[in-house]
Amino acid sequence: MKSDEITDDGLIRINKFIAEAGICSRRQADLLIANGRVMLNGQKITELGIKINPYIDIIEIDHKRLTTKNQHFIYLILNKPRGVLTTVRDPFNRPTVMDLVNIPARVYPVGRLDQDSEGLLLFTNDGKLANRLIHPRHKIKKLYNVRVTGHPSESAIAHLTTGINIDGRMTLPCTIHKLAQDTHSTKFEIEIREGRKRQIRHMFQAIGHEVITLRRIQIGPIKLAGLPLGKWRYLTEHEVKAIQKETGIRLDAR
Repeated sequence: MKSDEITDDGLIRINKFIAEAGICSRRQADLLIANGRVMLNGQKITELGIKINPYIDIIEIDHKRLTTKNQHFIYLILNKPRGVLTTVRDPFNRPTVMDLVNIPARVYPVGRLDQDSEGLLLFTNDGKLANRLIHPRHKIKKLYNVRVTGHPSESAIAHLTTGINIDGRMTLPCTIHKLAQDTHSTKFEIEIREGRKRQIRHMFQAIGHEVITLRRIQIGPIKLAGLPLGKWRYLTEHEVKAIQKETGIRLDAR
């Protein structure tokens, strides 16, 4: 294999992926691309030499999705600690979630948890399922425990639940339940159905309360319960079927 065919992050040239799927040779794949018959993540491409992530990106020819031969999908869950980056690698050699998930196969985190947050993070090499979990169109439930400074008023919380403007765009309606409070802080359970960058932190900042701790405890039907901090496990067969059903993926079409 030539050195420019694959990078440290597992990227390969799209013509190689098409050839490995048994469609045609690499040269013929380049012709398919040049003729506008290839789509990358729903967008038609004509540029040659593009590199893709074969586990996450979705490649279609004439609107038919491709997979490499003998592709085996893997699904697992990690209880991410604070201080760990949700990225495949970091140029400053800071700890990443990949340091905690040590399996021989290549899997990738689905979405993100910021460095100061902890909790449930899914990994897979199933690009179709990953995209459906991430895309806001599918409105997959995400459940968090959050502790904030002070004691937000009922009216302020009600304002958050109906949606607020963040960076020129309204958040979707959400549900928030008060769990407990002490002298200086309040704990809530919050359910959102989108995943904008640092969304919950920005939401509470907008009503004058800073997030102290943030922990994701559920994505769709998958729950964190019982998994120690910093540990991971494979999803059970029941969990895989449940999350495929949640995202609308037909099991008989895989």
